[in-house]
Amino acid sequence: MPDRQALLARSGLEFMQEMIAGHLPAPPIGATLGFWPVSAEPGCVVFEGKPAFDVTNPMRGVHGGWYAAILDSCMGCAVMTELARGEVYTTLEFKVNITRALPLDCPVRAIGTVQHKGRSTAVAMGELRGLDDDRLYATGSTTCIILQPEAG
Repeated sequence: MPDRQALLARSGLEFMQEMIAGHLPAPPIGATLGFWPVSAEPGCVVFEGKPAFDVTNPMRGVHGGWYAAILDSCMGCAVMTELARGEVYTTLEFKVNITRALPLDCPVRAIGTVQHKGRSTAVAMGELRGLDDDRLYATGSTTCIILQPEAG
């Protein structure tokens, strides 16, 4: 993982684009859960993924935490693309609405878009859709806090 200085030396958009290009390593949660970022533009980040058996719940359905993780990632990273050098963010709260069961091994796209970015908070929305059928599987919303970390 890049160190703190490597993160703070880039804008959020630069960081995301360098990670997608393979110049910076991605966080390990994506490899663990089976999703990854595929594009980043100002205010919008797209992840793709495919839930496997190891993310199922006791009923053998895709665990709600998987929906939450991919949506939290795309929405939070969308906020990140709006950050200037030296700014960082973290999620204050998020909500997920699952609209239908996601079949195992169904390829999906999660699109996060920023609705508002102020000096101290940002709000983003997310959609989780099937890559093959464009069906809506879940939506999400998040509020993030924007911080100016102290030196050190």
